[in-house]
Amino acid sequence: MASGPFGLPIDAGLAADAREGLAAVEALLLESVQSDDPLLTQASKHLVEAGGKRFRAMLVVLAAQFGDKDAPGVVPAAVVVELTHLATLYHDDVMDEAPVRRGQESANSRWTNTVAILTGDYLFARASDLLADLGPDAVRIQARAFARLVRGQIQETVGVPEGGDPLKHYLQVVADKTGSLIAVSGQFGALLAGAPAHVVDTVTSACEKIGIAFQLSDDILDIASEAEQSGKTPGTDLREGIRTLPMHLVLQGDATGPDDARLRELLDADLTDDALHAEALALLRAHPAMDRARTDLRRWTDDARTELMTLPDIPAREAFLGLCDYVVTRTG
Repeated sequence: MASGPFGLPIDAGLAADAREGLAAVEALLLESVQSDDPLLTQASKHLVEAGGKRFRAMLVVLAAQFGDKDAPGVVPAAVVVELTHLATLYHDDVMDEAPVRRGQESANSRWTNTVAILTGDYLFARASDLLADLGPDAVRIQARAFARLVRGQIQETVGVPEGGDPLKHYLQVVADKTGSLIAVSGQFGALLAGAPAHVVDTVTSACEKIGIAFQLSDDILDIASEAEQSGKTPGTDLREGIRTLPMHLVLQGDATGPDDARLRELLDADLTDDALHAEALALLRAHPAMDRARTDLRRWTDDARTELMTLPDIPAREAFLGLCDYVVTRTG
């Protein structure tokens, strides 16, 4: 066994394949953001060189194991999903007025909002250029996923419609903004490697569930973890007024605790105040909603695991199952 994604123990041969595949992805990714314009090249490389887990690219590489892992479209497809993801980060930072991304000054802070937006557009264009060589089916898959990304962002920006269910709205946003591109990652890997249709469909569905679970785990960690554990400031969502799964469970009464009234009052307050923020964070950490949120998270990974168990018994399947375990255990 060898160390694989997120330190998970995986088959040594698969680990070697994954390292080789991701190295090829990194090389093409850097090549793809080059431009004749120095500023555009610099701005495009800004987030690429800042690093990142390359989670989506890794899923493409793993899913390709169910077919011809060396098929010529696998690496370009992995670069397509990474370029698309990176492009959304440039746009997100403008919308959120974020000063920092991946430990570095964000593009909008370093240059301007206009440069950041146009750089994101450029990365989308580069992704489309690569897609054109992968065939009309790949173009259609990516276009539909991108439509979901935009829909999710609009739904999050506008908020819950009159008479709508806030928790259902939140989960739909998570599925569209996060789950959609992660689903496409698995789909591209299996499809372009020539895996059987039922394998492609199963990997696609399981990856969407894993993607949703990853976002839910991030939301739980934002509340539960200390800064030294996660590398992020705890309670960022609380401070910014972003309602995530545990908060929805409290507000809808789906989980009850002794300080419900005070916590609900705080969740409707301006939590940029340090004292109020600290009080809300402490009450939420101790609330039964956290355990309920972890139970909901496990349901998503259990569903993904059930689907994955129908796939051929190869090391890649174990790697995907390991990811399900990792998503759950990282939230404590």
